[in-house]
Amino acid sequence: MAFAENIKKIFTLPDLRNRILITIGILILIRVFAHIPLPGVDLENLKEFFAKNQIFGLLNMFSGGAMQNFSIIMMGVGPYITASIVMTLLPHVIPQLDALSKEGEAGQRKINQYTRFLTVPLAAFQALAMIKLLSAGGISGQQIITGDFTGGNLIIALITITAGTMLLMWLGEIISENGIGNGVSLIITLGIVAGIPSQVRNTLAVITGEGGVDTGQLLSFVFFA
Repeated sequence: MAFAENIKKIFTLPDLRNRILITIGILILIRVFAHIPLPGVDLENLKEFFAKNQIFGLLNMFSGGAMQNFSIIMMGVGPYITASIVMTLLPHVIPQLDALSKEGEAGQRKINQYTRFLTVPLAAFQALAMIKLLSAGGISGQQIITGDFTGGNLIIALITITAGTMLLMWLGEIISENGIGNGVSLIITLGIVAGIPSQVRNTLAVITGEGGVDTGQLLSFVFFA
C-alpha cells in the first residue's frame, strides 16, 4: 500500500512526472527502431545463426535483439562506449587533451564533442566488419545475409547504421538532460532486459533440440535468468 502511495506521489509532481514520461517514451521509441531492419536481409536465416552461435547470441542479447533483426540500430551504443574509453585514455598520451581535461566544464564539453566525432568512424567500421562477416558466411562458412551489400548499397547501409548509433546517442543525451538521467546506461539496460527472453528461448531450443546442450548458452541462461 505504501509503495502504491509513493508511486502516486511521484506522478503528482509535474517535473518528475514529465521526466519519467519522456524517458518511457524514448525507450519505447528505441524498441520500435530495434525492429526496423535494413532491406535485403533474410531475417529467418539471420535469427537461426544467432540462435546457434553463443558468442553472437550474447551480442544480440545486449543489443536487445536489434542485431538479429539487422536493425538500423544494430550496433547500439557500443561505438560510443568505445569512443568514450579511447577519449578517457588519450589524455595520458596527448598533452593537449590532458590540458583540455583540466579546464573544467568547458574542457569536458570539448572532450564530449571529440567523443561524438570519434563515434562516427567507429560505428561505420564496426558496421562494415559485421556486414562483411555475415556476408562472407561468418565463422561457419555459410552465408548468413544474402542482400546485395556492395558498392552504393553498402555505403547506404553503413550510413544508415552509423546514423542509428548517433540517434541512440542523441536520445541518450535527451534522457540524461530531460529525463531521469543516465541515458546511455538506461539504453544498455533496456537492450539487455529486452534480449533476455530471446536468449532464453534460443537456449531452451538448443537444450531440447537434437544438437544437445550448448554449454555456453546454458551458462548464459543460468547467469541472466
